Amino acid sequence: MNLSEVLLTLVVYLLPMLFFFYMGLDVLLRNPKKTEYRLVSLITGCYFLLFLEEYVRFLLPIDYSPSLTAIWFSSIGIMLPGLGFHFFAKISGMDKRLPALLNPIIFYIHLLIIPINLISNKNYISSQVFMTAGVWKWPIYNTAYYAGLTVSILISALTLFVLLTARARASSVEYKAIFNLMIIGTILTLGWTAVFGYFRFEEKIPPFPYIYAGIIWCFILQLAMKKYDFLNFNNQRYEKLFNLNPAAILLIEISGIIKEANPSARLMFNHVNLDHTVLNALASEELSNSLKNRQEIKELETIIFNGDKYIDVLIDGDYVSVDNQPHFILIMRNITLQKEHQKQIVFLAYHDPLTLLPNRRYFYEKLAESITEAKTLNHQLAVILIDLDDFKDTNDRYGHEAGDEVLRHTAHLIQSVVGQKGVAARLGGDEFVLFLNSIPSISYVQETLQQLEAKFSSTELRYRDQSLIVKMSMGYSFYPKDGQDEDTILNSADKAMYRAKRNRKQQIQNP
Repeated sequence: MNLSEVLLTLVVYLLPMLFFFYMGLDVLLRNPKKTEYRLVSLITGCYFLLFLEEYVRFLLPIDYSPSLTAIWFSSIGIMLPGLGFHFFAKISGMDKRLPALLNPIIFYIHLLIIPINLISNKNYISSQVFMTAGVWKWPIYNTAYYAGLTVSILISALTLFVLLTARARASSVEYKAIFNLMIIGTILTLGWTAVFGYFRFEEKIPPFPYIYAGIIWCFILQLAMKKYDFLNFNNQRYEKLFNLNPAAILLIEISGIIKEANPSARLMFNHVNLDHTVLNALASEELSNSLKNRQEIKELETIIFNGDKYIDVLIDGDYVSVDNQPHFILIMRNITLQKEHQKQIVFLAYHDPLTLLPNRRYFYEKLAESITEAKTLNHQLAVILIDLDDFKDTNDRYGHEAGDEVLRHTAHLIQSVVGQKGVAARLGGDEFVLFLNSIPSISYVQETLQQLEAKFSSTELRYRDQSLIVKMSMGYSFYPKDGQDEDTILNSADKAMYRAKRNRKQQIQNP
């Protein structure tokens, strides 16, 4: 072999071998656990072996060509269409729709011809006669050669149908673009194989020039990898960010299966086994509908279920491609405490922190609403003002803690009588007030007063082994008889209450 032949083999065989070796190793190391990555590595490995066989055949005498072609070259060549078909079925999701018994057997059933060809010692898929043409050892094309080539092309052509179907079902513009590239690559590969497989060029180019179609296929694949992050790395640089993020992160398949959850998510859902849970078991109807309709999820405030409990969360979400399949990624922040604090702030803005009854502000707003409603419906309502008797003496004798217990006790008794009939509130100090909506008669109000008096007289308040006596004075007024607005009605009830208080003192002084 002279220098020119050495350089020729370097360009024609060794450089493509290095390219396919690098390509296969690069893809495999990205994610060796995934089938589609392994398939690409096998495809590039097959092309590597094809070029290696041709390099070995170039170096050896022509007498070795028939056996090398039958055993090595043809066997590897017949594997390639099945691997390609399997790869495209995998990235398109077609394999998931196949019956379990056919997956992945259907992609490799044609490989039975290899052992049949070897065992029978008959050449079903390759030429057995070679001739020297320049520096090359070209095969004499025969029926077996054309039959094997045609079967390979037809199997490869089936992938076009798979890719066209996948493009029609693609869920995003990015996926459509990826499948468009794959379709272009497949058409170019098939075209190259057909032209350089069926027609002879002899001295002008190396034998079996159609194997260079593998370079076209790999070039298109690399273009998709660079442009659309196709067959991307299992990015370890993001793994720590995923695991250390204080927000709960879920990666979810379109079917709703939770594929990955970071430690914060597992801590948040401590009553749920996320490895065996679907999204519908966790998500509120609002979140489920947003995902179903592919709506933007940005600062969505909703609830998530953690077993039989629920959590208030703020969710940001997006739709991403993982392992060449569409997924949801949800980032959730637990805002349960914030929501509770907000509710507490709102509650305290309208309620008395000691008795938990509505405060003066809330009472006036609700009374104004009830007056407006009473005007519209021509109803009457009643306001009852309650003042505790001798409350200062209780504070002075037993202390302010005892006074607080008396106020809480009073609030509980008033609320138990009023119930849903109206609104009770603490105006301040030892003054309480309530109003009754749509009263049918004066006797109805008097019955309520009697119920209050009965409650106070029959319910004992124990404080540090002491029995505290709680007494009260009450006055009432009516809308519209005693006033047309809140202040006037309350003033009328206040005057009535102080008259009742004076009468009670007079009765005590003059029994």
